[in-house]
Amino acid sequence: QLTPSSFLRIGQLSNVDLNEDIHELETELPRQRPNEIPHNEKLLSLKYESLDYDNSENQLFLEEERRINHAAFRTVEIKRWVICAMIGILTGLVACFIDIVVENLAGLKYRVVKDNIDKFTAKGGLSFSLLLWATLNASVVMVGSVIVAFIEPVAAGSGIPQIKCYLNGVKIPHVVRLKTLVIKVCGVILSVVGGLAVGKEGPMIHSGSVIAAGISQGRSTSLKRDFKIFEYFRRDTEKRDFVSAGAAAGVSAAFGAPVGGVLFSLEEGASFWNQFLTWRIFFASMISTFTLNSVLSVYHGNAWDLSSPGLINFGRFDSEKMGYTIQEIPIFIFMGVVGGILGALFNALNYWLTMFRIRYIHRPCLQVVEAMLVAAVTATVGFVMIYCSRDCQPIQGSSVAYPLQLFCADGEYNSMATAFFNTPEKSVVNLFHDPPGSYNPMTLGMFTLMYFFLACWTYGLTVSAGVFIPSLLIGAAWGRLFGISLSYLTRGSIWADPGKYALMGAAAQLGGIVRMTLSLTVIMMEATGNVTYGFPIMLVLMTAKIVGDYFVEGLYDMHIQLQSVPFLHWEAPVTSHSLTAREVMSTPVTCLRRIERVGTVVDILSDTSSNHNGFPVVESNPDTTQVAGLRGLILRSQLIVLLKHKVFVERANLNLVQRRLKLKDFRDAYPRFPPIQSIHVSQDERECMIDLSEFMNPSPYTVPQEASLPRVFKLFRALGLRHLVVVDNRNEVVGMVTRKDLARYRLGKEGLEELSLAQT
Repeated sequence: QLTPSSFLRIGQLSNVDLNEDIHELETELPRQRPNEIPHNEKLLSLKYESLDYDNSENQLFLEEERRINHAAFRTVEIKRWVICAMIGILTGLVACFIDIVVENLAGLKYRVVKDNIDKFTAKGGLSFSLLLWATLNASVVMVGSVIVAFIEPVAAGSGIPQIKCYLNGVKIPHVVRLKTLVIKVCGVILSVVGGLAVGKEGPMIHSGSVIAAGISQGRSTSLKRDFKIFEYFRRDTEKRDFVSAGAAAGVSAAFGAPVGGVLFSLEEGASFWNQFLTWRIFFASMISTFTLNSVLSVYHGNAWDLSSPGLINFGRFDSEKMGYTIQEIPIFIFMGVVGGILGALFNALNYWLTMFRIRYIHRPCLQVVEAMLVAAVTATVGFVMIYCSRDCQPIQGSSVAYPLQLFCADGEYNSMATAFFNTPEKSVVNLFHDPPGSYNPMTLGMFTLMYFFLACWTYGLTVSAGVFIPSLLIGAAWGRLFGISLSYLTRGSIWADPGKYALMGAAAQLGGIVRMTLSLTVIMMEATGNVTYGFPIMLVLMTAKIVGDYFVEGLYDMHIQLQSVPFLHWEAPVTSHSLTAREVMSTPVTCLRRIERVGTVVDILSDTSSNHNGFPVVESNPDTTQVAGLRGLILRSQLIVLLKHKVFVERANLNLVQRRLKLKDFRDAYPRFPPIQSIHVSQDERECMIDLSEFMNPSPYTVPQEASLPRVFKLFRALGLRHLVVVDNRNEVVGMVTRKDLARYRLGKEGLEELSLAQT
């Protein structure tokens, strides 16, 4: 996986001040992994490549596009709709699979533990039940953590930050592979069954994206199978659009909220958008919800009912009983403030925890041990809270799945157990809909406190897990507490219904942690099936976002920053007008001549120190009168395909080249182009010449060196470029702007700051 040298190339980290002892440790034990990785949030990692969202308009591309007539374009458009339908269907089926397996396994676990507790309550010796529960949890989570840590580490977490980066144009290794999908699905089942404070909603977004990327390419590189369909879509631009559809389908399968899915993809995911895309994405989301709905309805035995649109169903809120009055609006705004502050606290704690994890817990075995520890602690905390709670409620008329009696009288159950002794989704629904008086305020307060820290500790473990449901659960608990205390104060007036405040609290807490406004409002409205709450939910979320942003940024942006990803936001930093392209660009640039020696090309590509991916092409024989002006741009991947097929001038003259290269040859090598080391070039071939004229992009985007940074940024970001050539007034190449040159500048506390680049 990671050799020590690739893990920490100390030599190239000279611009980061490292502690002295690490230097000594490196010199003495060169082959051992360091115990501490010096990580600093003011870094940008050089290991991330960019995706190419700009088509290379070389002669081959133009010839192919001119050959395609109107009817062929129609078939391409139809294929796009077919792919979107398939994305929806498959995402819905994956969601069904996760849901059914989790329900059965978790049900089995809770039944075993419940029987055990009931048995030992009668005759004493409850510590054995605790051991059983903790061991069950830890062993299940161990399996889930081992597959993630040792097989596919990119499947850890919810996957939303990774997909966000992918859609922004950063190539995160392995993020949309089939292997990642399998590990993600198994991992999320195991971590939810293992009783961690996680939800299965976040990973659905990642799963949908992987499905979309796989289907739209018409082949699987992991399985080494090529189905020879959808070959037109084998490039980054098309793949990106389908991935945003997959993310939307994932959201709508998770919450039963197709409109919310589209808005999520627009707000959190996609960095590029157009109108045709909206309609196709909405189609994929609708199909995904419908598939999930019909399969689950058949599974639950009421085939014509279509009553379970999403993985989590908040249940219906009746508008008659549950209206809101004008004097409640300040109360909702206050709840938004509380949610923003708690969310900021959650993010700040998680930030320090993640820094600690990056520095010290970077070995896979340690990560597995930590996950098991968290699982055991979660079970222990739950058990102790249930054991100490004296909050008994009558069983009849309540809908508790696994009522634990413990020390309550006959015919009563322990109400703390409904919160802990259940999957988090069920607990949320209980908090929303249980009649007033089902919970003791003390129970809710203790539960909120404990679960807040557990959820914070759990996010960022090496397991597949989402943060949506735990946030909703924390918020629903303190919101219900808030509602109960309000009805105490107003002496039980009709409008202080605890369920309504639980909903507002859930929205406030989730908004305070992930800072989504538009999509979250719609998701909550669609999941509760109630439009009357649109306005209060929007108010709560806006307040939570404003208050939270005052302290720290949202959870996903924070994790993107912690992983040192060169992420480009919508706008350049506000105060960056003073910088010009000349100060931002990378120099010197490796240029190629239009007709170049093969040996030179091979040497340039094999040079590991300058790992460039785009090379400006200049005029080949500049005499004294003619300037070596820019003629085009050629990519590393194109050069590798040319060398692999040995397209040399001499061979063409001798008619040794069987046929002209077509675009299909480039598409077949996408997305994993072979490394230059695997291509054998003999000594004689090194002396041949290679003509780049028909393969280079003859019209690359360029900027003059006096252009200001915001202008360069706008051009780069809006067109999704990977290379932007900087030229002087004689059209000679003076530099190259890439993603890292722009992502380096960030607004910090003191104003504009420049991040250092590091190899880690």
